[in-house]
Amino acid sequence: MMEKATLRRIQADDATAVAELSASLGYPVSACDIRSRIEVLAGVEDHMVLAATLQGMVVGWIDAAVERHLQSEPVVTIGGLVVKDDMRGRRIGQQLCQAVEEWAAQIGIGVVRVRSQVKRADAHRFYQRDGYTQVKISAVFEKRAQLGA
Repeated sequence: MMEKATLRRIQADDATAVAELSASLGYPVSACDIRSRIEVLAGVEDHMVLAATLQGMVVGWIDAAVERHLQSEPVVTIGGLVVKDDMRGRRIGQQLCQAVEEWAAQIGIGVVRVRSQVKRADAHRFYQRDGYTQVKISAVFEKRAQLGA
């Protein structure tokens, strides 16, 4: 039987491992930036960031937050989920999702949502296996602000 991962709140000291996992998903970011973000998010009540560890090493993480809009009921949105390549298939991602689902239920929110890029077919299969249903396909637009101008 495979060892089950230990889940805990993410800590600033996890920054290097978290940055490496983020880069493996195609989101390169410095450990310094991750550390700052962890410190900020630690104080945000409607946000949950968990680390999955095996033998003391961070092997995955999940980032979820309550999303509120005028036109719809609140949902908990998974903003990021990553498990180390050589740890996939051990149900660590499922453990992380389940923890977010339980948190959502505890705070009275009945829907957990995740967005996944169209090119991430493996992720789509993972979410469908875990009971998530694809409800729409959207285009995403953004406009960069001119900061400091």
